[in-house]
Amino acid sequence: MRETTRPTNKDLMKAIVYTQYGSPDVLRLEDVPQPVARDDEVLIEVRAASVNSWDWELLQGTPFANRIGGLFKPKHPILGADVAGRVTAVGRDVKRFQPGDEVYGDLCRSGWGGFAEYVCAREDALAFKPPGMTFEQAAAVPQAGCMAVQGLRDVGRIQPGQRVLINGAGGGVGTFAVQIAKSFGTEVTGVDSTRKLDLMRSIGADHVLDYTEVDYTRNGEAYDLILDVAVHRSVSDYPRALNPSGNFVVVGGATKRIFQLLLVGRWATRGTGQSMKLLLAKPNVGLDYLQELFEAGKVTPVIERSLGLTEVPEALRHLGAGQALGKLVVTM
Repeated sequence: MRETTRPTNKDLMKAIVYTQYGSPDVLRLEDVPQPVARDDEVLIEVRAASVNSWDWELLQGTPFANRIGGLFKPKHPILGADVAGRVTAVGRDVKRFQPGDEVYGDLCRSGWGGFAEYVCAREDALAFKPPGMTFEQAAAVPQAGCMAVQGLRDVGRIQPGQRVLINGAGGGVGTFAVQIAKSFGTEVTGVDSTRKLDLMRSIGADHVLDYTEVDYTRNGEAYDLILDVAVHRSVSDYPRALNPSGNFVVVGGATKRIFQLLLVGRWATRGTGQSMKLLLAKPNVGLDYLQELFEAGKVTPVIERSLGLTEVPEALRHLGAGQALGKLVVTM
């Protein structure tokens, strides 16, 4: 009989693992083999990781597109895309990084795996962590921050002096979006739940609306740019909240409404000069710009709290309920 070698304790690491779709109850803290960097990868000792809505969707296996490559069980058994940590080993083809470098980035195209003590990532998925940024702050930035940059700057074409509305302004993407929009010299209205109104004011929103009391598409106001992180209304409702030539950008929300936008969004604004677009986010695009804003004191990651690795299920449950004030960060 051929002898097999079991991993030693030195080869193992702690990770939050799931092998079936479902609620946070399916998540387990386990000892799993520590990954080994391929030629184009680096091995990172994870110091912090943040929780995103995409983690919640992958956990549940919804929408169905999130089951591509894993129809009946998850393709990636360890969630977590946003990480910050220290490089401990590099593959032979890696040129930019060396052991000891402090890095951060969005690993959604490198196999996820951030809710663990170690993770491997492709070199092109990472950037050097700014010296003045803590690991917790760095972990909060990549996915949410880059979506805000791309939605406002690249798709929305934000301009100084505009009236900008951000729906979902008290969450991860929204708290970055408010600060970025203010850095452009715009007048910002933030929309979210009652418990998030003070937070939106504290990060610079000029006006705040409680969506439980006010429907921003029916209050008689119009905006040059709307960034909607939580689209739930019919596509036909949004044009009346836009100025002529106004832009509406969808970042996230109900799957049904997003598909509706793709199908009839252009028709709904035909002949008006307005536009309705869906952001197709690209990992880490805008990270350098966010670093500049951070170093200039114009953007600071909003972190509700830091939790331990064992508390990942609690963090995801809190996020899934829409209660997170800014970002939730997992520290190792």
